[in-house]
Amino acid sequence: MDNPRSLAVEVLGRIERDGAFANLALAAALDRTDLDRRDRGFVTDLVYGTTRMRRACDHMVDRFLHDDVEPGVRTVLRMGAYQLHWGGVPAHAAVSATVAVAPRRVRGLCNAVLRRVSESQPNPPSRAVELSYPDWILETLTADLGEADAIEALEAMNRPATAVAREDGYHQDRASQLVSEVVADGLADGARVADLCAAPGGKATAVASTGAVVVAADLRQRRLNLVRSNAEGLGLEMGLVVADARRPPLRLGSFDRVLVDAPCSGLGVLRRRADSRWRVKPDDVAELADLQLDLLIAALPLVAAGGQLVYSVCTLTAAETTGVDERFREATGAVPADPLPAPWRAHGTGGMLLPQDLDAEGMAVFRYAVA
Repeated sequence: MDNPRSLAVEVLGRIERDGAFANLALAAALDRTDLDRRDRGFVTDLVYGTTRMRRACDHMVDRFLHDDVEPGVRTVLRMGAYQLHWGGVPAHAAVSATVAVAPRRVRGLCNAVLRRVSESQPNPPSRAVELSYPDWILETLTADLGEADAIEALEAMNRPATAVAREDGYHQDRASQLVSEVVADGLADGARVADLCAAPGGKATAVASTGAVVVAADLRQRRLNLVRSNAEGLGLEMGLVVADARRPPLRLGSFDRVLVDAPCSGLGVLRRRADSRWRVKPDDVAELADLQLDLLIAALPLVAAGGQLVYSVCTLTAAETTGVDERFREATGAVPADPLPAPWRAHGTGGMLLPQDLDAEGMAVFRYAVA
């Protein structure tokens, strides 16, 4: 049987060394093991937890290192530090079992460092190190949300995500379900809906399940295949179109609702995307905001008179939420629809859910009425 810690070290190496996406690398590794459910859960926690808390783990470890260590050794030390201070593993087990999966030639070093880590308490030099985020993320969200909400959001995204099943059995975060409810609100049976950035299909299938006729589009065929697979698994039919949403090949004025669930920095879903906090860069936010604006401008002509355009992003930055909304309305004269009800927080002309609100994803939504 596979050793859970050995498997976790392998996956962490792929993430840290090769730039693999955490969810894909972990799923591939678990698919080829015979680990039982408990051990699979332990591996998942080690991989996601160590990845989330990477910066805090490095701070704990570096105090007891006199020289640089090779990346594979640092991976083992990070994983040990995570278990000792955030993973709830007893010290003796965390140290001995982690040292056992280190390369033989550095086991003495790993044992000495992890024992020191086990006997010490974190003394982080900054709040960003304590919470294990890049400085720029803490600074940006503090400026955009206020310090109290930003800190609470970042703390919430350091806790593991919980799976939430819809009535049809599809697993989808509660905040994403609420976006689908915004899209479907007031729709008559048989109404036409376009989801222009549909993969993997959670929102499209939720809207289709209400009786709407849904056309789901996405940029790449392999991503659209995820939508097809999820729809077929739920017994739903919908139109599928491979398309660049900046130039949607759909009939103008023919949809009662158009959803632009746009690509974004993902700073509201960092609990599920454990490695994203280390991937996303400050310049990405401005570039994505420009893309989001282009997508909205292209989507607006598709909406029929009396219909609505809905814009959603799973991020918390002002640039990608209220900033895009303001630029879009200035460019097009689009009119906001009625304010969103609770649990949405008022956020400019739209609404926002912070991760701490429902212990779910952070999400922002804006909707526009077409006369």
